[in-house]
Amino acid sequence: MTTTERKTRVDLARKAPAVYKAMIALDAAARQGLDPELVELVLTRCSQINHCAWCIDMHTADARTIGISEQKLYLLAAWEEAHGLYTDKERAAFALAEAITVLTDGFVPDSVYEEAEEHFEETELAQLISLVLTINAWNRIAVSTRKTPRVR
Repeated sequence: MTTTERKTRVDLARKAPAVYKAMIALDAAARQGLDPELVELVLTRCSQINHCAWCIDMHTADARTIGISEQKLYLLAAWEEAHGLYTDKERAAFALAEAITVLTDGFVPDSVYEEAEEHFEETELAQLISLVLTINAWNRIAVSTRKTPRVR
């Protein structure tokens, strides 16, 4: 095995099927009421932060399928510098998603949360938070089990 080859680890879907099914249900529930384009962008951004190649590959493919532009996908990692490309609502969602994902200071800053509150009604904000929590769990599952995207 070379340094670039890595053995896949436990298959959670087969060895912990109840957990896997619960994650699928959680994922479906977290998406409810959110714009599908926003969902795929947030899922991709969190996956970038967590270095989850499996999820980045899956969510960028899903994003393309629903019509998200290549430019939006390519510049997502630098969304703060891509002025005019993302809506204020998307930018607020990305900032909140990053704050929840990284927890650099051990909490989500009030300013980030308040910005999100300006763009999302309370129910939608709860769904967004749930979406971020769910993708972070998926990312940790994929990274810890070494799921890798298939080469096309």
